Amino acid sequence: MRCNFIAVFIDKLCIMCYTICVELIHARTVVYKMNYHIVWSVQYRQPILKGAVEQRLRTLISEISQGKEFTINAAEVMEDHVHICASAHPKMAPSYIYKMLKGISGRKLLMEFPELQKKLYRGHLWNRSTYVETVGRVSEEMLKRYIEDQKKK
Repeated sequence: MRCNFIAVFIDKLCIMCYTICVELIHARTVVYKMNYHIVWSVQYRQPILKGAVEQRLRTLISEISQGKEFTINAAEVMEDHVHICASAHPKMAPSYIYKMLKGISGRKLLMEFPELQKKLYRGHLWNRSTYVETVGRVSEEMLKRYIEDQKKK
């Protein structure tokens, strides 16, 4: 009985080690897995992220992440706020990630959709505040599910 338990335990341990190794990212001088849950909202929570604006924002988020060398694992655009699950090299600060996402997307959306400025105070698209949380290996799937289920609520 004891031998069977040890064999099963060792098999499970090997599977866990393999799973952890697969999830890790190997860079030149570091092995890492840094994930962040980032949320920001439209100024005064105006429900303006709909239709073409929403689609363009999704495209911009993808383009910005590729250009700035971080990864978007999950993203959901609501009418008045945005949820992102991002992964980045440890040298990249989370503040840099959301500053790039908010700054570039805000400027481009206001240029491409000038009618948005009429609905916003002083022409600023995003609220100054941002929520950032680190995400551990255990709760990452739960976070992705949460972000993807936002539209269903």
